[in-house]
Amino acid sequence: MTLDYLDFDYSEDDEGTGCWDAMASVPAARVPALAAEVEQLLAWAHRRFKGRRGPIEEGGDWDYELQAQDDGGQPLAWRFDAATVRLQSVAAGDGRTTVNLSISGSAAFGEALRQAFELQD
Repeated sequence: MTLDYLDFDYSEDDEGTGCWDAMASVPAARVPALAAEVEQLLAWAHRRFKGRRGPIEEGGDWDYELQAQDDGGQPLAWRFDAATVRLQSVAAGDGRTTVNLSISGSAAFGEALRQAFELQD
């Protein structure tokens, strides 16, 4: 699977936990495609590492933070529902919608993520 909107930067801490950070800013017409991409990635992670989401330092294999805002910096409601494996998202009324997605994970999670989404470090 290739990603068209999310372009991740990779970093790693001293314990080997990987962190992938992406930001995408799109006009209203592209919000559905961006939302579908975010949903696809998070759905994959929830299925592939089912029941293992949580802070790494507490024994989780992976975790994420998702934020969205409009041009004025006002937060937009973007939430992934693990039970339904669906993303609930709201586009900016006009202007651009900016989404930030940070994913952290163990070495095993990172390898699977790289392979599934053809990511480079």
